[in-house]
Amino acid sequence: MSDKSRPSTLSVYLYVPNIIGYVRIILNCFAFAICFKDKYLFSVLYFISFACDALDGWFARKLNQVSTFGAVLDMVTDRISTACLLVILSQVYRPGFVFLSLLALDIASHWLQMYSSFLVGKTSHKDVKDSSSWLFRAYYGNRKFMGYCCVSCEVLYIILFLLATKETENLTDVLVNAAMQSWMYLTLFALILFGWTIKQSVNLIQIKTAADACILYDINKKQRD
Repeated sequence: MSDKSRPSTLSVYLYVPNIIGYVRIILNCFAFAICFKDKYLFSVLYFISFACDALDGWFARKLNQVSTFGAVLDMVTDRISTACLLVILSQVYRPGFVFLSLLALDIASHWLQMYSSFLVGKTSHKDVKDSSSWLFRAYYGNRKFMGYCCVSCEVLYIILFLLATKETENLTDVLVNAAMQSWMYLTLFALILFGWTIKQSVNLIQIKTAADACILYDINKKQRD
């Protein structure tokens, strides 16, 4: 007999947080399709999609619709969205290598973290209570702090895209000129650059701790064998 209380595959696909994830994908597709035609509309759509990242998590907990598929969908959407924006910035600014390096760091750190988490039997890549790094624990242990750092990164990238007026802007010149022209930009940059720095530091820590977890898993497996 089939278990009627067991959710079907279709029902999981139709979880409210997963539907929000599909909407995020549609918003991003449309946003990137018009990014060079209407930079401001792109920025609005991109940020709405980004903001929905917090919304789907809230619904998942509120409706008890947490799923592994939803977690993977959420992370893949986040990583691809940020990656696409970083690729665009790498074509607009010089040196473009800066943004490509940030792209590689972002994807590598999150992929390694998720893989190592599942490898050791954790249900979430955000479960870092056993980490020796206080910054790593503080980042994943406090939703508001993590939200501030994530928002800082995305807002910084959006502002850089909006500030670019030609195809080969010098990154340093744009930041300095904007900060000198307006105290609002100076204050905003100070706030978001701090959060951005924390986020990149966490990405570096994440790579190291995830790599350590993979190596320790192999060592423990050999000892058991």
